Amino acid sequence: MSRFVSAAFCALFMIAFSLTDANAATGKAVYDANCSACHKDGIMGAPKTGNKPAWAPRIAQGMTVLVNKSVAGYQGKKGMMPAKGGNPKLTNAEVKLAVEYMVNLSK
Repeated sequence: MSRFVSAAFCALFMIAFSLTDANAATGKAVYDANCSACHKDGIMGAPKTGNKPAWAPRIAQGMTVLVNKSVAGYQGKKGMMPAKGGNPKLTNAEVKLAVEYMVNLSK
């Protein structure tokens, strides 16, 4: 019985790890195709990906706030974020993965 339980936990771990890799790859692909146009060079006040001081106050708001603003769009004092980065064909899940990708590069 314990071998069965160990095998089950191992399988679940491998599935979770594979999903994480797939999510990261999707987040990068969405970022490269959509988000990098502004976040690579800081266009329209977008925080540059990897700029830790610029991202710190945004990250402090939490992922839910970041994702909601990215999906719905946002007008701030320093710039604006068009809804879904200007690509209405993106799903909310794709936007979330792209935001997670940028946040992970900017911590």
